[in-house]
Amino acid sequence: QVQLVESGGGLVQAGGSRRLSCAASGGTFSNYAMGWFRQEPGKEREFVAAINWSGGYTQYADSVKGRFTISRDNAKNTVYLQLNNLTPEDTAVYYCAGGGTIEYRDYDPDYWGQGTQVTVSS
Repeated sequence: QVQLVESGGGLVQAGGSRRLSCAASGGTFSNYAMGWFRQEPGKEREFVAAINWSGGYTQYADSVKGRFTISRDNAKNTVYLQLNNLTPEDTAVYYCAGGGTIEYRDYDPDYWGQGTQVTVSS
């Protein structure tokens, strides 16, 4: 059973940065795609970014492209999401996801983490 555990959330001021981490266990991490979603209160969960098994292919939502960067370290079974130039509209619970398939500006994962809250103050 694959388990995904996020960390790095917290309170940050607008214009600031934050790095989220997601540690994977229970599977062969280097074999599968990974990604991030987010969910604001009262809204549906939305795709943020995804990365293929090698790190050589990535996809981003238009709303974060140029500000967020997804990366992975297969030796550490960890995927990262670097959040830069944050705005209050980026406030959400950020979920790590794994497995499944990457599509054009979207991702259909098999596994989910529990989420980590990112709050951006103005």
